[in-house]
Amino acid sequence: MSINFHSYPSATMELPPRTQAPLPVVHNAYSPKEAIEISSRAGAHKATMRIDKIIVSSFMAGCLLSFGGACYTVINTSTWYNENAPGLVRMFGALIFPFGLVVIVMTGADLCTGSFMYTTLSTLHRRTSILLMLRHWLLTFFGNLAGALFVTGIIVYHGGVLSASPYREEVLKIATTKAVTPQWHEIFVKAIGANWLVCLACFLACCAREFFSKIMLHHPDISIGYYIWKSMIPAALGNIVGGSVFVAAVYWYLYLNGESSAIVVDGASFDLYGHESEGSSMTNVPQGQDSKRDDGKMV
Repeated sequence: MSINFHSYPSATMELPPRTQAPLPVVHNAYSPKEAIEISSRAGAHKATMRIDKIIVSSFMAGCLLSFGGACYTVINTSTWYNENAPGLVRMFGALIFPFGLVVIVMTGADLCTGSFMYTTLSTLHRRTSILLMLRHWLLTFFGNLAGALFVTGIIVYHGGVLSASPYREEVLKIATTKAVTPQWHEIFVKAIGANWLVCLACFLACCAREFFSKIMLHHPDISIGYYIWKSMIPAALGNIVGGSVFVAAVYWYLYLNGESSAIVVDGASFDLYGHESEGSSMTNVPQGQDSKRDDGKMV
């Protein structure tokens, strides 16, 4: 029996012409240059917010982050896992603790450590002044502190959330490990790495158009007296260096420094007050004004 291969269609036969236009390619992420531009716009927006809005926003951020800290404390009280699988407990804690930052990012609240990156970027880009940047740092720091103290004193303490003995012991253990045991320079260096990673996570949030998560290392926690000098000050200074220098300054230099024309993101160039903009970035921004436009969810 013979088979005639010539009776079958040729593999090289021409396809019918395309009748529809090709579908547009949709990218689900901004480029690094666009993301750092968005971060700079967010910093300008945050630095020029009204003082009362900065205080309320930073207060809410302190509350939300404290809820994540409380969850981390509960996770870390398992005696058996701490003795037999400490790495597993650390992993669970790293998955639970970022809950606070994720909610902060999605609600647009102001976290002090995030401000170290955003407002530094906008200041380097000459969209805000140094005084506005420092004002935002100061207000968000004390707003975060007030929110954390509110959750700790009212909800956790008077609400009896961590009143059980294992929880109280774990709180004391965490405070001792973070504030008493390490040396001043150790806390400072850890805090640099911590906010380096935190601000990189915020930068990645600007790259993405959807949800994100991140891992925490060593943010400044809340206590009194000796803890302020031994832990909060070096941790805060380290956070400033990590966020402002290793993220804001580096990526500003790579993507924004020397740009002669305005960077367009989603068809719009920068304008702090929401008007159509064709020109370059603003250099003089009046204080106490509120932006009508918010470019993304930031911390």
